[in-house]
Amino acid sequence: MKYQDYYKILDVDRDADSATIKKAYRKLARRYHPDVNSEADAEDKFKEVNEAYDVLKDDEKRKAYNQFGENWKHGQDFNTGGFGGAGAGGGFTGGDFTDFFESIFSQGGASGFGGARAGGGFDGFGQQGQGFRQPRARKGEDQLLKLDISLEEAFNGGEKTIQISRSEQGAGGIATPVLKKLKINIPKGVTSGKKIRLNKQGHASASGGVAGDLLLELKILPHKWFKLEDKDITLKCPVSPWEAALGSKVTVPTLSGQIELKIAAGAQSGRKMRLKGRGLPGSPAGDMYVEIQIHTPPADDEETQQWYESMQQKFEFNPRTF
Repeated sequence: MKYQDYYKILDVDRDADSATIKKAYRKLARRYHPDVNSEADAEDKFKEVNEAYDVLKDDEKRKAYNQFGENWKHGQDFNTGGFGGAGAGGGFTGGDFTDFFESIFSQGGASGFGGARAGGGFDGFGQQGQGFRQPRARKGEDQLLKLDISLEEAFNGGEKTIQISRSEQGAGGIATPVLKKLKINIPKGVTSGKKIRLNKQGHASASGGVAGDLLLELKILPHKWFKLEDKDITLKCPVSPWEAALGSKVTVPTLSGQIELKIAAGAQSGRKMRLKGRGLPGSPAGDMYVEIQIHTPPADDEETQQWYESMQQKFEFNPRTF
């Protein structure tokens, strides 16, 4: 297998701390993610970056990698600290590991560690308090991701399919990044900053325990028409001068469909009309506000200009009363 310099892949020094390694990984993962990078080798580089980070983020794996290089997995199997460091009175170092384990298991398998002998001994691993104890499997780390959703998705709620990157053990025990699809349920009326927890969809456990949880922090994207403030929604509605002066009925959009809105005669720009309960759903639901904006037609020809001049002569009107 070709040797992979994980530090070079992440572009960090060998003595880089965990925060630096994490920052470098996030930068490169965003750069080479197949969803945003269409270059031919982007997917391969994305896999390399994930593989490198999977090792360097873990203190035990990193220690083994620093010591054994490309054979770090084999080194990790024997570098557990149980038989390390020969000193006064003997011990096992270096190549003695192989001979030691071969001598134990060549004596009939279980008779090396199991099966109590006359006068004492091991009855399996740790059965008499002097043997080896199986380390407790720890739960994997939780993972936090930010998820952008539309205002319509927040208003209506419902099922949504997302795609995330995950590391899976491939041939030879090498972690390989794969894209995994998950179906989530967005609560109706959810606001930005709320989190959705997906059990056992976070980071895998390094000790064989259950995976951590995945937390999705929701962010509602800006809308081209509506402005969201907490659970209230505001729509700026353009009206003509005659609609505002004479009063009229206009059709306006809402998140639940179009409605007909009555404009009172003499309406001025900036006036807001409240539509109770037409904001984001909830207990209580938000409201919707329609803000009147008077738009005048352009005076781009002689006839139109004459109309405006006649209005100027007709009305002695100064809106700047201050």
